[in-house]
Amino acid sequence: MLLVVDCCHSKEEQRRMSVKIRLARYGTKKRPFYRIVAASSRAPRDGRFIQLVGTYDPLTEPATVRLKHDRIKAWIERGAILTATVRSLLIKEGFFSQAGNA
Repeated sequence: MLLVVDCCHSKEEQRRMSVKIRLARYGTKKRPFYRIVAASSRAPRDGRFIQLVGTYDPLTEPATVRLKHDRIKAWIERGAILTATVRSLLIKEGFFSQAGNA
């Protein structure tokens, strides 16, 4: 069963596109560090991914987010689905205002 948290795509679009832009957790116990990756929706959270598109370090003050804008834009244009967490990070970083998307 496919459970998708994204509200901006129809169910038909979600069935056709199996790539998601999501977080993959790295680091040690109690010291998380995340990579923002384009990965198949069937791949495990920390498993194989297609392309690295950014990083997120929640332990720095303020949290550090590094994005590869061109890669993220390319994946979104191809129809990749953003998870809710990644979407909120991109909004906080002003990605959609720079790209002219809403």
